[in-house]
Amino acid sequence: MGSASGVSGLFSSAVSDTDKRRALRAGLASGDLLRWPGAFSPLVAKLIADVGFEGVYVSGAVLSADLGLPDIGLTTLSEVTARGSAIAHATDLPTLIDADTGFGEPMSAARTIASLEDAGLAGCHLEDQVNPKRCGHLDGKDVVPTGEMLKRLRAAVSARRDENFVICARTDAAGIEGIESAIERAKAYADAGADLIFTEALRDIGEFEKFRAAVDVPLLANMTEFGKSELVTADQLRDVGYNAVIYPVTTLRIAMGAVERGLREIHSAGTQSGLLDGMQHRSRLYELLRYADYNDFDSDLFNFTIGAGSGASGPLPTAGGTGSTTNPKGVQQ
Repeated sequence: MGSASGVSGLFSSAVSDTDKRRALRAGLASGDLLRWPGAFSPLVAKLIADVGFEGVYVSGAVLSADLGLPDIGLTTLSEVTARGSAIAHATDLPTLIDADTGFGEPMSAARTIASLEDAGLAGCHLEDQVNPKRCGHLDGKDVVPTGEMLKRLRAAVSARRDENFVICARTDAAGIEGIESAIERAKAYADAGADLIFTEALRDIGEFEKFRAAVDVPLLANMTEFGKSELVTADQLRDVGYNAVIYPVTTLRIAMGAVERGLREIHSAGTQSGLLDGMQHRSRLYELLRYADYNDFDSDLFNFTIGAGSGASGPLPTAGGTGSTTNPKGVQQ
C-alpha cells in the first residue's frame, strides 16, 4: 500500500480535531495576527491552506447566499453543520464558523456547540443580535439585552466537551448603542466564558485601537467589503494588537464577479475562448485536489500478488476488469 505521507489527508484532514483546536488557541495566544479568509466550499478551503493562511472561516452570510437565500436567519443548524464539517475536514487548518444567534433559545445554543464539536470545527461565534438576525453591516439590526446574551453564552460554554473548542462572542452593539456599550458588553461576555470577542462594524482603525485598549481578551476584526468598516491592512491590525482577522465574503465576491463577467461574455460572444487566460487551469485544479496521490493510492492498493498455493498470481484486476492500474479512473491529465 502507498506510503503514509502519500495517503495522509486524502480522505479527511491529517490533523485531528483536537489538535486543530489546540493550534487555534496557541495562535490566539501567540501575539501575532491570524488571517482567516472565508471559504464557501471545501475546494476554496484547500486553496486557502495552499496559499499559506493560518485558518479558515465559514460565514453564515456566505452559506445563506450559496443556498440562494438572504442573511436573515433562514439557515438551519443541520445545514450549517454539514457545510462546516465538509470545509473543516478539507484541510489541516483550524476552521471557525458563524453560528449566528445559536439557532434559538439558550438550550439551542448549547446543542449548537455540541453539533459543531462533533462536526470537527475548531470554534464558532455567537452574536448578540435579536433572532431572526441580519447582516451586521446593514441598518435596522437590533441587539438583545446583555443579560439575554449572557444566558446564551453560558449555555454554550456549559455544553462544550473539548476545552480547546473556541467560543467567540460577537457584539453588534457598536453601531446601535455606541462603542462604549459594545466594550462593556465584550467585558461581560468574556467574564461569561467567551474565549474571543468579535467586534462587528467598527468604523476605522481608531475604534479598533480603542477596543483593544479597553478589553483584555483576544479580539477578532471583520474586514468585509462594502460595509461600515474601513478596510485596514493586516499590519495595521497587528500593530494595534488584534489577534485575528476574517475576510468572510471576499472569496465569494471574487468568484461571483468572475462568473458573472464570464457568463455575460459567453452570452454575447457565443464562446468562452476569450476567458481562458483568467480561468484556473485544469492542471492547477488537479494539483489542489491531489489527483496524482489518489491515483498512486489506487494503484498501490490493487497492485499485489495472490499468495503461493492459490493457483493464480499477478496483479489483481481493477473494477474495470483490465488489470491495468495506470490512471485507473480515466482522468484526463
